[in-house]
Amino acid sequence: MKSLIAAAVLGLFALGAHAQMSPVGVWKTIDDETKQPKALVRITEANGVVSGRIDKLLAADAKPDAKCDKCEDDRKDKPIVGMEIIRDVKKDDDVWGGGTILDSAKGKVYKTRLKPVDGGKRMEVRGYVGFFYRTQVWERVE
Repeated sequence: MKSLIAAAVLGLFALGAHAQMSPVGVWKTIDDETKQPKALVRITEANGVVSGRIDKLLAADAKPDAKCDKCEDDRKDKPIVGMEIIRDVKKDDDVWGGGTILDSAKGKVYKTRLKPVDGGKRMEVRGYVGFFYRTQVWERVE
């Protein structure tokens, strides 16, 4: 009986660890140039598609009512807080990709790849155009 309980408990831990390897959750973005926190992004999944919205701006000089004046798509002049910056990302083995990510500071949209690392505590977020890319490492908040 003890071995059955131990196996069940280990199975639950394995499920929890596997779930953490998903990008779903709240992430603190870390600027790859300044190494400072920039925002909290909430990533959700619906019907196998992952998207992410900015929950809160963290930079000391951030304006809570800031708008994306440099955006060139449907997000132009919309509030940055609440803005969907990750769109149409789907799971592909141990990474999520095929979608896009917006750099709201520059108004640029890039193809993206999300890869949880360190047991899901951190995530490599890559934005790229062709062979040129930039990677940030975000930290899981919840």
